[in-house]
Amino acid sequence: MSTVQGAGVVVTGAGGGIGAALARRFAAEGARVVVNDLDPGRTKAVADEIGATAVPGDASTIVDEAREVLGGTVDIYCANAGLASPGDAFAEETVWSAAWDVNVMAHVRAARALLPDWLERGSGRFVSTVSAAGLLTMLGAAPYSVTKHGAYAFAEWLSLTYRHRGLKVHAICPQGVRTDMLTAAGSAGELVLVPTAIEPEDVAEALFAGIEEDRFLILPHPEVADFYRARAAEPERWLGGMNRVQRTWEGTGG
Repeated sequence: MSTVQGAGVVVTGAGGGIGAALARRFAAEGARVVVNDLDPGRTKAVADEIGATAVPGDASTIVDEAREVLGGTVDIYCANAGLASPGDAFAEETVWSAAWDVNVMAHVRAARALLPDWLERGSGRFVSTVSAAGLLTMLGAAPYSVTKHGAYAFAEWLSLTYRHRGLKVHAICPQGVRTDMLTAAGSAGELVLVPTAIEPEDVAEALFAGIEEDRFLILPHPEVADFYRARAAEPERWLGGMNRVQRTWEGTGG
């Protein structure tokens, strides 16, 4: 029997890309799925395809409605909705605020709504779609990189704080994935992400392997572990290497 068979699952940002792939995989494994996205049409299309329930709207505010749809209990919440948010240190305040709200605070608000029930019954699973940028960084995308670090930090904090009370947390940290978000990454994405980009279904497969092994950190690109170790062990060397990539992107030298 699948680990998630019969579970009540919510997937945000599931109108396409990684979210749709996660929703399809959970449904295929026998879960009862709520598909959420800001776009009602895309939400309904995915839900109809997999026999799930569409709950469109802001990911920060749909927990109560999803809980009602699922018969009173959300067993697994996939905080997948996110903003790519390109820009440098001079990006507009509105860009920074939107990135913070969607990439971090939506996770916090969902956890606030879910934790009382999960802690009372001693079980629950929170899946955070972070990004390798949350462990490393992304050229040309300061708001995205900074807020994805925040998303990873919040997932890590949830895990270390509540794991002894039955909460299981997974942080998914892929590099390039062939979605609209990769297209939006522009020339920086072409340079850094496209050469090793994978399909959204590969991300779903990596998550399910991590669920079976009860792993917190999910790396659909295994090489990210080596980059993360290098960043921690030799930060000056890592920063210098990344700056060379930055200069290549700028066209000012390799």
